[in-house]
Amino acid sequence: MPFLSQQQLESMGFRSLGRNVRISDKAAIYNPEQIEIGDHSRIDDFCVVSGKVSIGRNVHIAVFCNVAGGSEGIIFEDFSGLAYGCHVFSQSDDYTGRTLTNPTVPARFKREFKKAVRLGRHCIVGTNSLIFPGVILAEGCSVGAMSMVTKSTEEWGVYSGIPARRLKDRKRDLLVLEQAYLDSE
Repeated sequence: MPFLSQQQLESMGFRSLGRNVRISDKAAIYNPEQIEIGDHSRIDDFCVVSGKVSIGRNVHIAVFCNVAGGSEGIIFEDFSGLAYGCHVFSQSDDYTGRTLTNPTVPARFKREFKKAVRLGRHCIVGTNSLIFPGVILAEGCSVGAMSMVTKSTEEWGVYSGIPARRLKDRKRDLLVLEQAYLDSE
């Protein structure tokens, strides 16, 4: 997969840009002045990243993901990631029918729900999952494929389903590997 060069990345005007950042030349980045990217993070082909987004170190956003930070923002803490085809939203239209919807309608005729989203350290989200506004994925959570996360989670849980529910505890063995990796740098 062809990645943007360091010069191309620097010319985009990111709020901050870490070392060894890899972004596919097929990804769409909007509002780079609101986007922070940490060391060793990667955004793959056909992703859309827009609005206020903070990406920690060693974060991976796989092919076909949509990260819509809007005005409230999305935070990816270190070692978190999205598998293929995930969608993370920090704002949503009102689907009840009480107001008009979509970006073509002036704000006074609609009501949007806006709330920041956070993916904690070592959170991983399975393919084709949805994360809704206001969700905080606590440290160490994993979300199964095709899940819809509408509520915040507790640390080190395995979640799955529509809506996502906690199934069991997640092992913490990876913390030892994280430390060995960081010590090797």
